[in-house]
Amino acid sequence: MSERKNDGQPDPKLLELLVCPLTKSPLVYDRQKNELVSKAAKLAFPIRDGIPIMLPSEARELD
Repeated sequence: MSERKNDGQPDPKLLELLVCPLTKSPLVYDRQKNELVSKAAKLAFPIRDGIPIMLPSEARELD
């Protein structure tokens, strides 16, 4: 089994599968802020150590 270096970036294949937990709409990956953005819910979900934290209580509200 080959080991993949975890550089804090999420797996691109995982990102294709994820949707907003509230609206079920697609998410946009913001590489600069390292978060997944739900435009429909106006929330940004953080990514920590390459793992998306999809809890609404952990999300940042967008303006």
